[in-house]
Amino acid sequence: MNWHKDAPHADLVCIGGANIDRKLRTLATLQMGTSNPSVQVEAFGGVARNVAENLARLGLPTQLISAMGDDAAGSALLAQAASIGVSTQHTWVAPDAATGSYTAVLDDRGQMVLALAAMPLTDQLTPQFLEQSSAQRRLARLTVLDLNLPAISVAALLAEAREWGRALVAVAVSEPKMDRLPQDLRGLQCLILNRGELQALLPAATDDTEAFATLHGRGVRQIVLTQGAAGVVCSQAGEDARHLPAAAVEVVDVTGAGDAFAAGVCAGLCQAPHDLAAACRIGLRLAALTLQTTATVHPDLGPAWLNAQQDL
Repeated sequence: MNWHKDAPHADLVCIGGANIDRKLRTLATLQMGTSNPSVQVEAFGGVARNVAENLARLGLPTQLISAMGDDAAGSALLAQAASIGVSTQHTWVAPDAATGSYTAVLDDRGQMVLALAAMPLTDQLTPQFLEQSSAQRRLARLTVLDLNLPAISVAALLAEAREWGRALVAVAVSEPKMDRLPQDLRGLQCLILNRGELQALLPAATDDTEAFATLHGRGVRQIVLTQGAAGVVCSQAGEDARHLPAAAVEVVDVTGAGDAFAAGVCAGLCQAPHDLAAACRIGLRLAALTLQTTATVHPDLGPAWLNAQQDL
């Protein structure tokens, strides 16, 4: 394996997928079973990578631990990370392997119709691999993982969080990957997921109240249920759940908005770990910005934006 080395450590560590996003948007109403005239955009993507870029653009020292191929796409991902200040010290560059890809089909309104993820390299982010970055991760103020990681690695990171007393946030990526969460979720400060992912995780739950109680009972301290334009529901153990509305904005492209929300929540939790509602408000504002651009991560984002959130 090859290693890309730069900064020694970071305050926030993001572990999971990094890949090339391909977004195809139809020019008219989508018609299944036939060819649709479309436009295509390529961008850097991956849940953990997107979260890391948002955090770095907000001025927070950030490290990305991921896996990519020793190819043109992988080189471009590393170069872009360096240009925005994301450390990739412990990212694995796999020889003779293709960098992962995520292809999203959007309709003429910018809503996602279908997404295809080809990211087999994330399966190589095993506990043995992650052990090589344990010294740096132990210093992190907050670690965020996405559920592209193998189940055994998720369990290992939870065990570390319990042992070290460090904040750990998990971001769901899809319904099929919810089974990567173990039964014992002690050590998980916050879980961010949408309704489909919550139902996949707890199919027997009759309502949100029961689902939240079950997850808190399994050890999750904070839960954020995202609901698109309807906003989010946030729940802290021992407190009543709260609904926070999303601002009404003109949607240009939904891609990356969920990851921007997760990054905003993580930034907020770094400032006030026990104020989940405040963190979610930052996430909602950051997601709203992202919805109004074709970019996966808003290109004009900066530290001043995050500083301004303290006055809102």
